[in-house]
Amino acid sequence: MLEPTRQTGNDTPPPRHVAIIMDGNGRWAKQRGLPRTAGHRQGAEAVRKVLRAAADLGVSYLTLYSFSSENWTRPEGEVRDLMGLLKLYLRSEISELNANGVRMKIIGDRSRLSDDINQLIDHAERTTAGNTRITLTLALSYGGRQEIANAVRQIASRTASGEISPDMIDETMIGASLQTDGIPDPDLVIRTSGEQRLSNFLLWQSAYAELVFTDRLWPDFGHDDLADALAEYGRRERRFGATGSA
Repeated sequence: MLEPTRQTGNDTPPPRHVAIIMDGNGRWAKQRGLPRTAGHRQGAEAVRKVLRAAADLGVSYLTLYSFSSENWTRPEGEVRDLMGLLKLYLRSEISELNANGVRMKIIGDRSRLSDDINQLIDHAERTTAGNTRITLTLALSYGGRQEIANAVRQIASRTASGEISPDMIDETMIGASLQTDGIPDPDLVIRTSGEQRLSNFLLWQSAYAELVFTDRLWPDFGHDDLADALAEYGRRERRFGATGSA
């Protein structure tokens, strides 16, 4: 169960929105001589731990990069196992998430997901729509470039129909055309497993996010690791392109 919300141990308020690139399931399994499936299952347990930790540490929005548009190129058996884990999560967790005030959202290309998964997604979003404690967004079949391209197509269609003129197009309109409309841009992006790149994740939204990279593999990532990342965020000065105080 989620514990009562509390702040981090310093005077800096926690980031409102934390986004995480969950990386390292396969390496975690390989280090232990286990199949990749075992790493993905342990990674699903880490999702539960980190969601509790995020609520505990005062984060209002948590976005997890669960399955990228490029992940469809993985071996068929691995993709099938990942989709099976997703279905299990959506079936088994929604009641508890709803009881604990968690709102769930899904972003990504749902056309590539099976009908039964889309039905589970619709049910999860409807069931938790009124919750306000923390918003959990799963990026599934998601790619940042694809998301931006889709937004551009929507705006181009509105322009062609005469609904808007080209000089009306600005950053606000583009942002409102993204799937994350209504969710604040991430303040902090964390990537596990030692890799240091965004991998097509929230490219528009992360323009001014603080980036924290950790060697911890995702299945081992937990409350203390998230607290450490938030503490590092608290030590930074966010200038958004302006001159710093020093």
